[in-house]
Amino acid sequence: MKTFLHVSMCFLLLGGVLVADEGMWLFNAFPAAKVKTTYGFEPTQAWLDHVRLSSAKFINGSGSFVSRDGLTFTNHHIGLDCLHNLSTAEHDYVKTGFYAKTQADEGKCPNLEINVLAGIEDVTAKVNAAAAPGMSTAQAGQAQRGVMSAIEQECSTGGLRCDAITLYAGGMYHLYKYRKYTDVRLVFAPESDIAFFGGDPDNFEFPRYDLDIAFFRVYENGKPAHIEHHFTWSKTGVKEGEPVFVSGHPGSTGRMLTAAQMQFLRELQYPWQLRAYKQRIAALKDFSRQSAENARIAQEDIFGLENAQKAIGGYQAGLLDKSLVANKAAHEKKLQQFVASSSTSVPGSSDPWRPIETAMRAQRDIFLPLTYLERRGGFRGTLAGIARDLLRVTTEKPKPNGDRLREYRDSALPSLEQRLFSTAPVYKGLESNLLAESLAEMRDEFGADNPTVKRVLGGKSPEARAKEIIAGTTLNDVSVRKQLYQGGTGAVQGSSDPLIELMRMIDPEARGVRKRYDDEVDAVEREQGAALAKIVFAAEGSNMAPDATSTLRLSYGAVRGFVEDGRGIVPAGTKVRFFTTIGGAFDHANRHGNKSPYQLPDTWTKAKSKARLDTPLNMISTPDIIGGNSGSPVINTKAEIVGIIFDGNIQSLPWRFAYEDRIGRSISVDARGIIEALRSIYGANALVDELTAAPVSSSARGAAR
Repeated sequence: MKTFLHVSMCFLLLGGVLVADEGMWLFNAFPAAKVKTTYGFEPTQAWLDHVRLSSAKFINGSGSFVSRDGLTFTNHHIGLDCLHNLSTAEHDYVKTGFYAKTQADEGKCPNLEINVLAGIEDVTAKVNAAAAPGMSTAQAGQAQRGVMSAIEQECSTGGLRCDAITLYAGGMYHLYKYRKYTDVRLVFAPESDIAFFGGDPDNFEFPRYDLDIAFFRVYENGKPAHIEHHFTWSKTGVKEGEPVFVSGHPGSTGRMLTAAQMQFLRELQYPWQLRAYKQRIAALKDFSRQSAENARIAQEDIFGLENAQKAIGGYQAGLLDKSLVANKAAHEKKLQQFVASSSTSVPGSSDPWRPIETAMRAQRDIFLPLTYLERRGGFRGTLAGIARDLLRVTTEKPKPNGDRLREYRDSALPSLEQRLFSTAPVYKGLESNLLAESLAEMRDEFGADNPTVKRVLGGKSPEARAKEIIAGTTLNDVSVRKQLYQGGTGAVQGSSDPLIELMRMIDPEARGVRKRYDDEVDAVEREQGAALAKIVFAAEGSNMAPDATSTLRLSYGAVRGFVEDGRGIVPAGTKVRFFTTIGGAFDHANRHGNKSPYQLPDTWTKAKSKARLDTPLNMISTPDIIGGNSGSPVINTKAEIVGIIFDGNIQSLPWRFAYEDRIGRSISVDARGIIEALRSIYGANALVDELTAAPVSSSARGAAR
């Protein structure tokens, strides 16, 4: 990964200045007039509604609907879990790819859920009213969490999933109403060699040559779902300078964080994450080297960790830039002077920075037990997660809905039950490796003489203890999970399963540190973050998008190349054009001897003479994205698919804290390259015909004003 130098251009927002295409905007607060001023196109409400209803949320990313018969579209790496779960030692679909030529051949994903944002309601007044006068910060936080659960429970009827979303760090609350699909089947995915062509060395780089796509279909009552709103496919593609929009679910940004919150990330959380990722990757690669089957079952975890390692490294490098600290300090001073001016009247706290500093000190104090006990950093693995959920859900369900831990509220239970009773394969060898590595890491961080560590290990090594626990557990059996869940508190508390016993052992301490976090950190950040938001709005106006929250947002920008600054894979000063081609993928493979991770699949080499090599394959543009946008549709002003987001260049990683469009770029698979590959390389003509079918009606699409 390249070192970040001279990233001060990235931090204009810290001084309160909005850059041209900045913003992951709410659909109910989209700056349509600004888009018209910049690009000559103003989306109507009908256009926005159509885009919202055509967009889809996957468990770990974004997607969209692309046919009236429930066909959905996302990245290969977002669909990787389903591919992995459908694979066996005899049929590795991650390696070979998958194509269902008929609907009868489509593979049902064991635990995939897709959600569509059906409606948005502002519930700010209801949530704020829960914090009655005279309450402490901790009491107000608990009351607000309780009323959010009540609002969600009341809303979650008729198959809807409802989530109360915190925006502007507590300055606003919206209720997001989702239509949920749980019968999801795999239609097409290419081989991993082309979906992640270039591997980790080319990750977060451009030029790229990836076909990072996957198609699924949602079903209702055993039949393909009828989808009224879906995107159509562009016949012409894009040209440089053309405006484009990205509708997706960006995970998390920190543009409204205080200097103290950034300091916590820079000095403690990010260094810990990078250290932990390195150790975990090494342990999984050791496990993979033991056999081909081990390599197959660990590949998804390795991919995710390497991707996260590079992303966090980019965020950290941005925070280490001295200009960030200076600009953030200057911005905070400017806001403090605004509050102090005699003519200013700002509701709420006049000094939110001090309580947030205190909260960050509390978070430092509890960081290790919060990370390793409550967040299971010392107890990793699917089976450990199942044991924790069974223990807690059976304890929490008898409580009033508003008094439960938020993840076990009534509105969240259907999704939790789907995960608990998933038939996805669980590999005990991998589970033992994950648990052993995490127990060893916790021992090293806490110290071997720590009482909790001693109690957990029971005088054994982490490897021996993990092997003993995983060998003895029966939680890999779905029927056992169902029996424990249905048996309730008595069944789980009386269980002698070693993983259940392990979770029971640490639960009191984990709950204690969770309560400290909820009361001393989360509640303070919510209360004081709302106060800070009011100050920012009063000083600079409210025409700014809230930080990302893994909820649906709409970004906009233009298709545009850039001049390399030396942080990427091409020499500084190189003019990088906005697209690469299918032929370029063959050239890139040849430059590297067609060896992994630059080895093209046989399907590609055999079809080279049939493919149109000048067809654009990947492209770049300026819309504001972050992790979670993977799989987001890139659309034009006609709401047609022109691409799909799968990455950003390395210069875009500081967008976590501030946006700039001089060099940072979003990276997409070009819609033209997708169609050409499907037809000429994979012979997936039925799929192409479905994608390019004429819409029944375009009346719902809206029009530009």
